Amino acid sequence: MLNSRVSPALVLASSSPRRLSLLAQIGIVPARIAAPDIDEDARPAELPRDYVLRIATEKAQAVPRAAGEVVLAGDTTVAVGRRILAKPADEADLRRMLGLLSGRRHHCYSAVCVIGDDGRPRSRVSDTIVTFKRLSAAEIDVYVACGEGMGKAGGYAIQGLAEGFVRFLSGSYSGVVGLPLFETRALLESAGVRAGTCGG
Repeated sequence: MLNSRVSPALVLASSSPRRLSLLAQIGIVPARIAAPDIDEDARPAELPRDYVLRIATEKAQAVPRAAGEVVLAGDTTVAVGRRILAKPADEADLRRMLGLLSGRRHHCYSAVCVIGDDGRPRSRVSDTIVTFKRLSAAEIDVYVACGEGMGKAGGYAIQGLAEGFVRFLSGSYSGVVGLPLFETRALLESAGVRAGTCGG
């Protein structure tokens, strides 16, 4: 069992309960949470990988950091080719996204940015390939009605009902959920924030 310990220097630049829960899986509890307020719109012709890296970095930089604090921010997006599927605006947009993902392979890019004592942002990007089964109109109707996909990049939450749509996944499952733990742990440890250790 992992012993969670408070990391007094860590600030999580996110209000996402999923990211908080994922950090707890590796024994890290932030000292505080500060939700950044930035414009998350993609720029014209911006590629998905560039977009998610920029947003994660801007989130980290938008949070005030006291001396000795380490800031962690993340961002996740879904892409079909070069097309970025952000959070659906409404149910019609969600249906459009599920139609695009149906029976197709897509990429889930999840970026992490950490700013340590030196004030320099360091980041990594996880690229996970996900393939959905072909979705029937009825399956899309049920998923839209359940409300799970609203507020989620790409219009789905892999940790919920949508996991039953996944035929194939190659990469970081935690990255699709919202925070790639391998990359996150490496960046935090380089900034002096240690993950939990096993023990009784």
